[in-house]
Amino acid sequence: MTDDLLNIAGDVIARARKLGADAAVASVVDGVSTDVEMQAGAVEKLERSEGRRLGLTVYVGKSSASTSGSVFTSEAIDRLAESALAMARLAPPNPYAGVADPSQLARVFPDLDMVSSRIPEAAELQDLAQAVEAAALAVPGVTKSGGAGASAFDRTGAMAISNGFARASRRTGISFSASAIAGDGTAMERDYDYSSVVHVEDLRAPEEVGREAGHRAVRRLNPRKVASQTVPVVFDSRVSASLIGHVLGAITGSAIARGTSFLKNDLGKPIFPAGLFIVEDPLRRRGLSSRSFDGDGLPMHARNIIEDGRLTTWLLDLRSARQLGMEPTGHGSGPSNIHMQAGALTPQQLMSDIGQGLLVTEMIGSSIDMVTGDYSRGASGYWIENGELTYPVSEITIAGNLRDIFLNVTPASDLEFTRAINAPSCRVEGLTIAGR
Repeated sequence: MTDDLLNIAGDVIARARKLGADAAVASVVDGVSTDVEMQAGAVEKLERSEGRRLGLTVYVGKSSASTSGSVFTSEAIDRLAESALAMARLAPPNPYAGVADPSQLARVFPDLDMVSSRIPEAAELQDLAQAVEAAALAVPGVTKSGGAGASAFDRTGAMAISNGFARASRRTGISFSASAIAGDGTAMERDYDYSSVVHVEDLRAPEEVGREAGHRAVRRLNPRKVASQTVPVVFDSRVSASLIGHVLGAITGSAIARGTSFLKNDLGKPIFPAGLFIVEDPLRRRGLSSRSFDGDGLPMHARNIIEDGRLTTWLLDLRSARQLGMEPTGHGSGPSNIHMQAGALTPQQLMSDIGQGLLVTEMIGSSIDMVTGDYSRGASGYWIENGELTYPVSEITIAGNLRDIFLNVTPASDLEFTRAINAPSCRVEGLTIAGR
C-alpha cells in the first residue's frame, strides 16, 4: 500500500514538472473509516467510507496554487496539474514561497507505533456504542440518552516533493463516546465522556465511560447563578487545555510575521510562572498526533515551548521562517502532542485554600482578541466555598487578559494523555466572573 501511494505521488510530481512546474508537492491519502451513532438503543447512523484523495501544490517562480482530486488516471492527473499551473501563473508572487532545501529535509523516521493490531468492524463498534449508552442510562438521575457513538479509521498517506523528499506513513484511530441527559423539561442538564486512542487495546471500558458521562450530567442538576466578582478560578483538566491552545495560536509563525499576536515581542521572555513547562513531543509512541515530519518534509523534534516559564520558540513553517529570517521549526503541519507538565498538588489541594471561587468544567463560546490578549468566555461548573465544591453554577462569563492568566497559572498533578493537547487542572488567580 505505502509503495503504491509513493509511486502515485512521485508520478504526480514528475507530470507537474514536465508540464512546467518549477517545484511541486504531492500528497496521496487512502483510507477507510466506519462510524456508528446510537440513540436510545437504536442505530441512527451506520456509515462506512473508503476512498483516495490526491492533493497537489505547484510553484511557478514564487507563485503557487493548490488543487485536489480523487481520480487517478493519467489523464485526470494531467488535468489536475494543468489546472494548478494555470492558477499559479495568475497568482501574485510570494517572495517567501517554495519548497525546502534538500539539506533541511527529515532523514530519520522512528517507529511511532501508530497502527493498531486490529481495527473494530461495524458490529463491534455498535456493541461499544450500545454498552457506553446503557451504562450512562443506568446512572440514577439520568433521564435520557443524548446519543452515543463509536468510530474507527485506518489511513495511509504518502507525500512526495520535487526536492527529493518521499515518505509514507499509516495510522489508525478508534474512539467512542456517550452523552447523558439528567432532569426533565427546562431543568435538563447534559454532559459527556469519551475514549479516543490509536490502539484498540488502549480504550477505556465503555461501562466506565458511560457511568462518568451519567454522573457528570447528574451533578450539574439545579445550577445557580452567582454574583459578579473577582475570584480564583480552577480550570478542570477537560477544559484547561484550551489555555495551551491560546498560547499556540499566539506563537504561530503566521501570526508573528503579520504582527497580530499579543506575544509578538515576548520570545525568550517569561510569560508563565517560573517552574512551568509546556512540552511538544511529536515522537511520542502512540500519541494521538505523533509524526516524525511535517507538511514541508522537515523533521519534528521534542522541545520545551515554555521552559521554566519562558517562551522559547515560535512555531514556524518554511514560509513564516523565511519571512522572519529564522530557521523553520518543523511546524508545517502545526504542533503535535502538546502538554503542560503536571504540578505537585492534587486538584483538591489546589483549591483547598479558596474561600470563594469557581471550578470550570465546561466552556461555552469564545470572545478572544489575539492582538491584545483580552479574554472572555462563557462557562459553567461548580462553586467553591472554603475549599470544597458546593453547588453547580451556570450562565456565567469569565473575563481577563491572557497575559495575566498565563502569569498566574498553577498546574495540578492530574495530567492525563487523552488528547492531542493535554493539561492538568489549573488554578488561575484573580479572574473576573460576570454573573447575575
